[in-house]
Formats: sequence, C-alpha cells, structure tokens
Amino acid sequence: MRTSTILAAATAFAAASSAWPWIKREPAEALRRDSEPELVERQDATTKTSFNLSFSTTPTDTPESSTADPTNTDQTETLPPLTSTGGDSTATNRDGSSATTGGSSGSSGTGTARQTGTATGTNRRTGTQTTNTAVTSYDPRLPAGGVSMITPNAMSPASYYKIADYITFAWNYTSLSATPSYIDILASCSANQATYTISMNQTFQPTQTILWDTGAYQSNATIPLLTEKYTLIIHDAAKDVTAAPAAGYLGTYSQFTFGMYSPQAYTPLSDFVCATCNGVSTLERQTWAVLLGVVGVTVLSFGWFTGVAGIF
Repeated sequence: MRTSTILAAATAFAAASSAWPWIKREPAEALRRDSEPELVERQDATTKTSFNLSFSTTPTDTPESSTADPTNTDQTETLPPLTSTGGDSTATNRDGSSATTGGSSGSSGTGTARQTGTATGTNRRTGTQTTNTAVTSYDPRLPAGGVSMITPNAMSPASYYKIADYITFAWNYTSLSATPSYIDILASCSANQATYTISMNQTFQPTQTILWDTGAYQSNATIPLLTEKYTLIIHDAAKDVTAAPAAGYLGTYSQFTFGMYSPQAYTPLSDFVCATCNGVSTLERQTWAVLLGVVGVTVLSFGWFTGVAGIF
C-alpha cells in the first residue's frame, strides 16, 4: 500500500471523529445546583433625596401691588413600605391608593424620602382697577338741569365789583333728575380769552353759595384780572365745560355776566384833572359851525323871499 493512500485515510478519519457529538458529563454538584431554586437575600434599602422646593409669599393689603417675602422651609415625607411578591410589585401611596407593577423576582423594601431646601420668589401685581358706572337715561323730552341765580339777581342791572373785594355768588338748581356729586365754578373773560378758577370740586348742595376773594386771587394769579366783563360758568365737575347737555342732568351754565375793575389811588379834588372837561373838542367846534351856518343861510333866504314877494 502506498504511503499517500495511508495519509489520506488518516486525515479523513480524524475529521470525522472531530465532528462526532460526544456526550459531555457534568459533575454531580453542578446538576444539584441547577435543580435547586436560587435564594435571594432580602435587602433593605434606604433612599434619601434632597430637593429645594419651599416657597412662601406674603401679600400686601393694596390691590395694586403685592410683594412676596422669601422664607425657608423644610418638607419631610415618609414613604410607606414597598412590597413585591412573586412577579408583581405593589406600592402604597401616601393618600392610601395602591399601584401594581410587574417584576421577575420577589423582593421587599422600605424607604424614607426627605425633601429639604429653600425657595425664594417675588410675586408682584400692578394695575388699575376700573369701575363701570351705569348711566341712567331720562325722557328726552325733559329739559337739561339749569341754574337760577339768587345773588346777585340775574334780573337786576349789571353788577360791577372792585378787584380786591369779596364777591358772593348764590344760586339754585332747576330741572335736575340726577344730582351731580361735585361742582366747578369758573369765570371767563373774552378780552384775553382766559378762564379763571373760582372754586373746584365743590360738594353739591341744593342751594349753592361761594365766596370769591379776588384780592388774594389777584396777588397769586398767573394771568391777572382785568377791568373787563366776565361770564360766570357753573358745570358738573365730572364733565367737560363743552359737554352737550342731557335730559335730567346738569348742563353748563354760562348766562350770567358781571364786571370787574381795578381801583385807583385817591386823588384830592384840587389835583383832579378831567380829561374831557377842559375846553371844547375839535369835533364839537365843527358841529357848532355847521349849525350856525345853516341857521344863517335859512334866515337870509327867508328875508330875501319875503322882500321879493312884497310881504314886508
């Protein structure tokens, strides 16, 4: 037999024997370990977690703004024990409810969670509170509210007041279905287009009286009082002077006028000079000359006519 044939047969036998599934024997101790259940030692876990969760605010009494004062608080929460049996675990919450989750091994554990920390904050609220006031509408056939002057009497001749004296105004209201809360009293002068404040936000009274110290007003006035005529203005303080009158409500009153003048220093009679009393003005001279001329022409014409006619 040739050598090459022997080597080929040996190689084939070795390959076949290496692929054959031989039975592997395990030790008896390993078999017993696999057949017995594995015991897991019970473990007690204690978990401690720290958080910064406290927050406190102290509101103020005003509705426009509030500021929170930072304070420090600690919060501690103890969790009930967590029990796991078999393949499911059951957890009992603080409020008494329970939750069950699945698991592969049985275990039992208890723990305590503690939350501590400090929280700071500012709670500020600003704004304007708006109140909606209902407006009552009255019969449009009703007239708007007016003013009836008592002092001075509106029917009397024009009233003149010396600047530096006290002036008293008094009046009643007419045709009012709704009374205003406050009244403004003004004086207007058309000569300088100025408006002078006599009184503002006067509480409404059925019979209103106001005393105006013109001397004190003149000493502090930005626009001085003039020797002129003035118009007294009375209107609802909650409305503008130019507001349109409405039925039942007080309208702007501006029908009373009065005069004011500045006093002059005393002058003795002997030193008084009348600007219009010394002599006759040029206009007066011309007037008299024309009158005398007309009279002369009339007389001459009449005499000539009577002489020609032979009357005389």
